[in-house]
Amino acid sequence: MKKLFSLLLVILFLLCGCATRVTPPTGPPVPGRKTPGTQRPYRINGRKYYPLPTAQGFEERGIASWYGRQFHGRKTSNGETYDMYAETAAHKTLPMNTRVLVKNLDNNREMVVRINDRGPFVRGRVIDLSYTAAKKLGVVAKGTARVKLTALGEAVTYRKNNKKVERFLPHPDFKTGDFYIQIGSFTLLDNARRLCRKIRGQGKNCLIRKYDRGDMIFYRVQVHGGNTLRGAGKLEKYFEKSGYPDSFVVAK
Repeated sequence: MKKLFSLLLVILFLLCGCATRVTPPTGPPVPGRKTPGTQRPYRINGRKYYPLPTAQGFEERGIASWYGRQFHGRKTSNGETYDMYAETAAHKTLPMNTRVLVKNLDNNREMVVRINDRGPFVRGRVIDLSYTAAKKLGVVAKGTARVKLTALGEAVTYRKNNKKVERFLPHPDFKTGDFYIQIGSFTLLDNARRLCRKIRGQGKNCLIRKYDRGDMIFYRVQVHGGNTLRGAGKLEKYFEKSGYPDSFVVAK
């Protein structure tokens, strides 16, 4: 484990140069242009969560817990089979496959885990460790511990010359772009048109996007939220308070 940790720190040093920049080594392009399901907003117990588009510069402090035999063999949020003996963890918003350095602030033990699940959905808790990770960090007996999380970056693996190679993903700027707030989704076009006319009457730029799910067609009503994520977030909150509680930000 010490060798793995040392190797990851060397990779991090070579890639980052500082805590907020990650430049990946050369390698094949990462396949898949569609947004994975694990990166879409979701709601648990009435609270909405927004998965982060990148782990760049991420740090967090809070309470760690762990989950074990009761979930062993079940599917994780990214479709893997949960293995309580693997060095993995669940986090509410970090991208899947993010490598996270977890430091137990109660005993100063630390190790690297890979995010492959969502949770924990308990106030104050920031990460759910696998049994093995919790055991190595000294969390099993007490059940919880104060921890500090430091994201080392998201990684993908591919084969090169019959060898398994790991590379870190690039971190584009997600704070600027073309943002919209989705305030409704309908199976009837007339319903979408009525809502859009109402929003346009309020002086806002509204459009309807057609989405074919395969078994059903949806008409999504979206309002232009500007060119910054911060500004779009403010407009999202406005719509949430104006009777559209399921509003969320999307990037074009």
